[in-house]
Amino acid sequence: MFFGRERELTDLNKRYDNGNFECAIIYGRRRVGKTSLINEFCEGKPTVFFSALNATANENLEALSLAVFEKDNKDATTAPVYASFDNAFAQITKMAEKERLVFVIDEYPYLAKADKSISSRLQHIIDHTWQNGKLFLILCGSSMSFMENQVLGYESPLFGRRTAQYKIQALTYKEIPVFNPTLSYEDQALIYGITGGVPHYINKLDVKDNVDEALLDNLLNPAGYLFEEPENLLKQELREPAIYNSIISAVATGSSHSNEISTKVGLETGICAKYLRVLVDLGILKKETPITEKAGRKTIYLIGDNFFRFWYRFVPKNMSAINTGRINRIYDTAIKKYYPDYMGIVFEQMCREYLLRYADELPIELSDIGQWWGTDPKEKKEIQIDIVGTPAEGKDYIIGSCKYRSTPIGVDELELLKHYAEVFGKGDKYHFYIFSKSGFTQGLQELADQGEVLLITLEDMYK
Repeated sequence: MFFGRERELTDLNKRYDNGNFECAIIYGRRRVGKTSLINEFCEGKPTVFFSALNATANENLEALSLAVFEKDNKDATTAPVYASFDNAFAQITKMAEKERLVFVIDEYPYLAKADKSISSRLQHIIDHTWQNGKLFLILCGSSMSFMENQVLGYESPLFGRRTAQYKIQALTYKEIPVFNPTLSYEDQALIYGITGGVPHYINKLDVKDNVDEALLDNLLNPAGYLFEEPENLLKQELREPAIYNSIISAVATGSSHSNEISTKVGLETGICAKYLRVLVDLGILKKETPITEKAGRKTIYLIGDNFFRFWYRFVPKNMSAINTGRINRIYDTAIKKYYPDYMGIVFEQMCREYLLRYADELPIELSDIGQWWGTDPKEKKEIQIDIVGTPAEGKDYIIGSCKYRSTPIGVDELELLKHYAEVFGKGDKYHFYIFSKSGFTQGLQELADQGEVLLITLEDMYK
């Protein structure tokens, strides 16, 4: 079943209805739902859907020939092969003269890798033929660096030919409940923390009434689809999956600076940096610097994909129990016990997302939002502020704390937040926010009533 993506789908259909030539670029990490979006858009429309292969140019030409033939011969398994890609594109041109036709090239980077001239060929036929017609061309890819640099980039032959571009992101935490609307807010947050909002993973987790059962059946189970997903994805995307696995494992176990990571995996820093860049491009890792500061020695690496973060946090150290079928017996003590700690970072992500997307009214117009860390000069220790919202103009800042605890948050948290704001020291005025899974004490609520702080519960974030 197709959920979400209403904005992208509406925009694509509006462009289709206009009847003009379109070249839409759709890209995003694997499993995020690009092909599902395209299939939903193409439903009921005349379409040639070509999914490029990680294979030779000749094999891709055969696949394209079959895709063209299948448009009017739905059950075909073989087809005459065109003499060249130019001949196949010429046939697409003829078909588009008769009706408004959608032509999809899915996994375009595979085709461009197989035939280095394909982008130039597409540029030529767009400039001289297609742009004057009614063809709706879609180029889709999962390699974000390729799509951004070699399709959308200035040096690409296709630069300037796109009429629309869509970077498909994972779903937000607030979009998750559409899959399982009867679950509690805490369960919805946990599903977000496990899947990162990737629709494919949500579907494969297949939660019915109980998240624990779904995890035991579909992730913490050698027969489950999600059990080998990280390994399969690394093998599919990368030439040296073992090295990348070691790097992700190092980050998952606490190494965050590039020199720490390179030492942990036994690589020279410069060589390790190349692998790190690839993992950042894939969205598996992310680089983070204290907000308001430039990238430098404080820059750290974190696992940016929640599914990978969950898997590397809980699966490797419980691998023996999973493989021998004992995981059901130790699940509560070996895994579930640590969910509050694991969900702390996830909850911070959700709170920032809430302020950026869903808060009804904010005291400032946000320019950016992130976390900040630095040294407290008085106490000579490192501090971290979960949320710092920077202003589009002026020197008013949002300073926030996010607590995923089972007990109400009290006045001491506000006092700590005020002290942290003094250490941060960049604003003339601070607007304090405290987010809590389990509510607040009466004392803190009274201060909120006096306007000293804004208090947001997990339930508030889903309303």
